[in-house]
Amino acid sequence: MASGSKKVIYAALAGNALIAVSKFTAATLTGSSAMLSEGVHSLVDTGNQGLMLLGLSRSKKSPDKDHPFGYGMEIYFWSFMVAVLIFALGAGISIYEGIHALKSPQPISNPIWNYSILGLAIVFEGWAWNVAYQEFKKTIGSQSLWTAIKNSKDPTIFTVLLEDTAALVGLLVAIIGIYLSQALNIPELDGIASIIIGVILAMVAVILSIECKGLLIGEAASKETRLDIENIIRSEDDILALNELLTMHMGPEDILLNISVDFKDGLPAEQIEKTISRLEQQIKKQQPSIKRLFIEVQSVKGHLQSVTES
Repeated sequence: MASGSKKVIYAALAGNALIAVSKFTAATLTGSSAMLSEGVHSLVDTGNQGLMLLGLSRSKKSPDKDHPFGYGMEIYFWSFMVAVLIFALGAGISIYEGIHALKSPQPISNPIWNYSILGLAIVFEGWAWNVAYQEFKKTIGSQSLWTAIKNSKDPTIFTVLLEDTAALVGLLVAIIGIYLSQALNIPELDGIASIIIGVILAMVAVILSIECKGLLIGEAASKETRLDIENIIRSEDDILALNELLTMHMGPEDILLNISVDFKDGLPAEQIEKTISRLEQQIKKQQPSIKRLFIEVQSVKGHLQSVTES
């Protein structure tokens, strides 16, 4: 998934960098507020892709004494920072520019530049969106797109997908706003388009921040993964009961697993040790994302008592 994430990010980075330069050039030549907002949008997106690449790089650092479980959650932190930047810079500047344009409306000059650049931007953004969607589609199975985004543990891909979706919608809003401001001779409509673009960015930022917050504070592995682990444990004849199964994503492909099991009475310690080793090997073989596994041997009664006391 890491290579797929980088592919998506590099595609978005290249597209947004080129588009940002084009939009700022068009905004300077035409004086369009909506085009300036779109330029800021693309510039923020370019910076966001840089932050996600930083997060991917730092998440690969090996565990150390201060971080014994590794740095996998770095990608969640930097993805959250992306959401903050989209809200603070992208949405904030777009809305500010729109309000300024409403207070001091100026007619748009040389509109052909706007339409040319926006049309080109739609092509580039559409290409980047398709790259992200094709990569994301590999992981969603029969889920709907929205459900897959909510369940995804890799924020890099769905962040780019949401960013590019917002970009495409923003481009359409900009085109409509520029066209109507000229056709109706109402320059304020260009400012309104800029505000709408800002609102769209704010909505995307809120969605991303909610999804990233869940990953930052620790999300469990998928239901399918947990059921598979339960089936493996219950297939062991020496195990009497599964007391508890706890999972947490330390990264998109890094799961921490803690289980409490009750073994049948009278088993020799050597046999219990062999069963635990076999269980660990089988779980990690069927679920490669489980990097660390802790097994606690405890009676059902003892487990219930410890839960009650806590």
